[in-house]
This record gives sequence, C-alpha cells and structure tokens, in this order.
Amino acid sequence: MSSSNSSSSSGAGCFSVLTIMLQVLFIGLKLTGYITWTWFWVMSPLIVYCLFSLAVVLLIILIAVLSS
Repeated sequence: MSSSNSSSSSGAGCFSVLTIMLQVLFIGLKLTGYITWTWFWVMSPLIVYCLFSLAVVLLIILIAVLSS
C-alpha cells in the first residue's frame, strides 16, 4: 500500500497573506497619524494585488482562446 502526499503550492497564497498584512499595517499607520500619505498610496498593496490578479486572469483567457 503506497500513499503519496502530493500537494502543489504556487506561492500565490503567500502573496495574498503578505498583501493583507501590509494593507492592515498601512491603514493602521494612516489612521493613527504616523504616515501622512494619500489614501491612494495607503491602498496601493490592494490595488497592485488586484491588477496582478486581473493580468493573470486575462492571460489565462488569452491562452485558452488562442489554443482553441
């Protein structure tokens, strides 16, 4: 009897956890007055993550359309 433990991890989960941690840190620093950045820069980790995710989805759709 053989059991194989094969789990594939792409590292995308790590990226999202780091994004959330950085986002919470930036919001906390902004609300406590330690940084005086605009809200655009405070929200930039979330914006970058969303743009990266959108680019990946569009790339997958493009590959699917071109391969059919």
